[in-house]
Amino acid sequence: MKEEHQDHGYPITALCKLGKVNRAVYYKWLHRDIPAYEAENQRIADEIEKIHTKNPEKGYRRIRDDLERYHEINVNDKRVLRICRIKGIKSTIKHASKGCSRQAANPEFIAENILNREFSAEAPNQKWLTDVTEFKYYIGIEVHKIYLSAILDHYDRRIVSYVIGDSNDNPLVFETFEKAITENPGATPLCHSDRGFQYTNRVFHAKLDAAGMKQSMSRVAKCIDNGPMEGFWGILKRERYYGRRFTDKNTLISIIEDYIEYYNNKRLQ
Repeated sequence: MKEEHQDHGYPITALCKLGKVNRAVYYKWLHRDIPAYEAENQRIADEIEKIHTKNPEKGYRRIRDDLERYHEINVNDKRVLRICRIKGIKSTIKHASKGCSRQAANPEFIAENILNREFSAEAPNQKWLTDVTEFKYYIGIEVHKIYLSAILDHYDRRIVSYVIGDSNDNPLVFETFEKAITENPGATPLCHSDRGFQYTNRVFHAKLDAAGMKQSMSRVAKCIDNGPMEGFWGILKRERYYGRRFTDKNTLISIIEDYIEYYNNKRLQ
């Protein structure tokens, strides 16, 4: 009623009649002293709305983490959830990933699943996971694609290296690997992937062997064997890609590059 009166100039008498509220009760509420708890909730709500506007992909738990880390507001999840529900704040929805990996018709090398879903590491560069995913952009009605190849460190989930290209091919994966070992000299992690044609290539296996690394592969049709890598694709696409229509290749590439920088250095895990 207060907002309708202030924003649109509707008479209080008419609003009270419509809302079946006694006019004296409304004015008593209007001039009351606001309780400290209610004022604090409003302050928290204002910060929550700012966080949601900037990063609509964040759910109430991640909003709570941001409140504590960046705004020095220490509240529990339930309180943040209540405020989000009152304000109608919901995170963007995750879409099902269709993937772009293509199994090799005649694989040259198949490795065992040495990782075996042991999704933990005691130090950096013990376990690397790698994969390729695709992104679409549109020029008129024509659909175009770019491909992102990346290596993820199991220890802290950082992206060790990545390459963006126009083709999902061997050079894309080879360049990603070469970039990783250049930036991490002496690293000899276990390297895990799915059974995409790039990873079952003998040249790729030879590169791993020359670097002193063991190769591990997911089982057929078991994407959960590469779960953390698949999880990163889902996070990236939900937070920056899904729900948008890109009409420019350079803008899409810039979005991906900026997000990986944010993910590695600022995003709370």
